[in-house]
This record gives sequence, structure tokens and C-alpha cells, in this order.
Amino acid sequence: MPATFAESAFPAAPAALFDVVVIGAGPVGLACALEAQRRGLRVCVVEKGALVNSLVGYPTNMEFFSTPELLEIGNYPFPTAHYKPLREDALDYYRRVAAGENLTLRLYERVLALEGEPGAYEVVTEKGRLGTRYVIVATGFFDVPNRLGVPGEDLPHLSYYYKEPYAHAGQSVVVIGAKNSAAKAALQLARAGAQVTLLVRGAEISESVKYWIRPDLVNRIAEGRITAHFNTTIQAIEADGVRALTPAGPQHIPAHFIYALTGYHPDYGLLTALGIHTRPDAACTPWHQEETFETNRPGVYLAGTVCGGLNTSRWFIENGRHHAQVIAGQLADRGQQALM
Repeated sequence: MPATFAESAFPAAPAALFDVVVIGAGPVGLACALEAQRRGLRVCVVEKGALVNSLVGYPTNMEFFSTPELLEIGNYPFPTAHYKPLREDALDYYRRVAAGENLTLRLYERVLALEGEPGAYEVVTEKGRLGTRYVIVATGFFDVPNRLGVPGEDLPHLSYYYKEPYAHAGQSVVVIGAKNSAAKAALQLARAGAQVTLLVRGAEISESVKYWIRPDLVNRIAEGRITAHFNTTIQAIEADGVRALTPAGPQHIPAHFIYALTGYHPDYGLLTALGIHTRPDAACTPWHQEETFETNRPGVYLAGTVCGGLNTSRWFIENGRHHAQVIAGQLADRGQQALM
């Protein structure tokens, strides 16, 4: 739903301590910071968690779908022995880039609001205030899961994040979902000795699952190694399993552990707190100009996946990193015009 924001409700901010504050220390946020810093702007990156926090939360040894050169930022080569880098390769790479550029990082510091007026903003965090002329919001979507909205989903044996299969050997595990994350988790769990049941809302495994993963999963289902229920909806999470409505009627599916890998969405609460409006479209797209990425608040920009709203497959590291060059170029041009 659209954000509501009263400009007059916020006092003017004092003189800026930074030219640019980037919210989010993921790959796109780091790309924005280094591109702006290279243009002579004073930059600070604020992140509520760890450096590249989403990657920290990815599954162990997760393989990216992209080749190394498509994940590079700032013209830093991405060294790896793999054709497609692993999560651990990326964690090391982006840490080295941040250190090499000597970026100012404020990690484990949550942003609460944005006060002030264009050219004299204050980013309010749980630890203080940062004066800045411009703000770039590069917060991605991985930290806010699409919840099931059913009774019991807060029980401790359900997780919206999958890490690795090894603790589940000899255990019954239900995986909810049918896209890449759910497909890979189901396959790994089955091969690690878990008894896996896959619950899918649609009639089949999504066609968007990568071409080398989908046949593997379909074949494992066909041979009975993974049990699958299609056209199935979740009614409740229970202490010993899942209550689901299947084409055969209501069923109780036993489970020691449950992974609801149902996707994620941007933090609309934060966007509202920053005064960024949301378009009334199906994707709830955060308001921004398509060419410049500037939002309804002058001098406040979006970059990366957050630009797509609920359409989280529109922007990735591969294409979102280019937002950094577009935005940094505009900010540098504005600085030059101010000196004329």
C-alpha cells in the first residue's frame, strides 16, 4: 500500500556529514558506495546486519546461477576455481572489494527513519543520526519472507531459511514451495538421508526452476525418493507435522522439520519509514523514475532488487549493479553544477 509522508512534519537537518548514505551493504549497495566514492563523494554504508548480510544467510556452498564476471563490481576481478561461484567465494570477494576501496561501513546498525529536506537529510538509526545530501536505498528483499499466514507458523521446527541438510539425516522433512530454493533444498535433503515431502501449491514444479535442477527433481519424485503433493494448500503447522488440503482431501503430513521456501519481499515498513511511496500496481513497486532511480523524495534513490517490489526476479546482482553507475553519475553531475 502507498506510504504516507508529511514533509512538513520533519525539521531541517544540520550540515551534512556525508554526501551519500547507502542503506544496505549487499553487492549492489557496495557497488553504489564505491562508484560514488570514486567520484569524490563522501560515502557511508549503513547495514542492519553483517557485510553482504543476505549472502551470509544463503545455504552453505550455494552455487550462484551466474558466472564470476557477471557478479563483479567496481572492475575488481572475481577469482574463483569454479565456473559458477559458490556462496563462500562471493563472501570473500565482496569483503575484499569493500576493504580495497576503504569504504566507511556501519554494520549491525538498523535504519529507522529519514528526516530533513532535500540536500540536508538525516538518516536516523538505532545508534544515532547521519547527516547526508543524498540517500541510496539498496536493501534487497531476502530478509522479509513471504509468510504462510496459517496457525502454527511460528513453531520452532519451521524455518523460512534453509542452510544445509546434514542435521536432518533420518528425519522427516517437509519442504513447501516449487521454485529454485525449494527444489535444491528437497534434492539436498533427500541425498543426505532425510525423508522428504514436497508440498506445491501449483500443478507441477515451476517452469522457472533452472534447466539442470528441474529434471533432477522431477525424476526423484517419479522414482519415489521424494514424495510430492501438488495442488496443495497449507492449513496449519502442527507440532508433529503439517495439516494440508490435497486433491485427495485433508491430510496430516508428519514432519520433524519444515522449510517454507515461499519467497521473500522488500521491507515495505522501512520504505514507508523513509517516506518512499509505493505504486498501486500488482508488484507494489516502490516509486522511482525508471531512468534515474530517484524516488518521490528528491535526492533519495533506489538501487538493485528493491526496485522491482514484489517482482523480485526483475533485478539481480548482474543487472542491478549497473544502477550504481547511473546514480553515482547523477550525484557527481549535481555536485559539479552546484560549484558553477
